[in-house]
Amino acid sequence: MAAATAVVSRRGNDQFRGLFTDTWDVSCTLDTASIATTATTTDTVTVPGVALGDMVIGMSIGVSEAGLMRRAYVSAANTVTIVSINPTGSSINLDSTTLQLMIGRPVQ
Repeated sequence: MAAATAVVSRRGNDQFRGLFTDTWDVSCTLDTASIATTATTTDTVTVPGVALGDMVIGMSIGVSEAGLMRRAYVSAANTVTIVSINPTGSSINLDSTTLQLMIGRPVQ
């Protein structure tokens, strides 16, 4: 498992008035390890303040994902996990890139 580095985040609820009590706009560097055919790997990003129940609204990266399937979710307090699945017929090793995450805490 790898961990993201150089995390920058902006916190506030002005983007989605009334839908979320808090939001995070996160930018970090992600360097996922090589993923073998049909394998799965995870990376983590430390995001201060997020908690279980918060939603990862969106995720984007700055390189072609080359067929990978990805999912991001809040896995623990202050932690977002990115799961990468390789359903292709060959190994994939992406370059280090910028990862953008939008996270929201829904109104209860």
